[in-house]
Amino acid sequence: MAEPRPAARTDARANRARILEVAAEALAQDGDASLNSIAGRAGVGAGTLYRHFPNREAVVLAVYRAEVQRLVDRVPDLLRHEPPLAALRTWFALLAGYIRLKRGLGEALTAANHDAATADTYGPVIEAITALLRAGQTDGSMRIGLDPDDVLLLMGAVWRVPAGEAGREQSDRLLDLVVESIRAQPSDVTT
Repeated sequence: MAEPRPAARTDARANRARILEVAAEALAQDGDASLNSIAGRAGVGAGTLYRHFPNREAVVLAVYRAEVQRLVDRVPDLLRHEPPLAALRTWFALLAGYIRLKRGLGEALTAANHDAATADTYGPVIEAITALLRAGQTDGSMRIGLDPDDVLLLMGAVWRVPAGEAGREQSDRLLDLVVESIRAQPSDVTT
């Protein structure tokens, strides 16, 4: 059997990336978007979509993982442009917004796949939080000894607010409370 041509692999990667990009947009607009509508919007045939994703749940899982990875990948850039405490707040606001927007994605998964997606993304999210905490502890803006798992659990309140403007306002208030609880206190400074 002949090896696939490099151009074919490049096209396949490009198609997959385009499908994921379009699927993320389509599912954000309508959690019930069909695979055929996603294929059409991506400019590929249904067969191409099904070669990459055998069913709707596979698309939803791939979108979820890609979106979380995109958020995780933003941490170094945020730390280059903002002080660590501000970068942490910005990143958690982005994460909370993503989770609130994508709740429908989780509902579209079976319990087993929802658990698998959570398990797959948990490690990278914890690594991102760890990087943010280390930066803040290094510059003295964040408390020493914070556990990334605890911080993530605490942040869960930020995205468990009702939909709408009142929920967004409550989310901002909760985020302020969390950031203040992470901020280094005068008693944390040793002389």
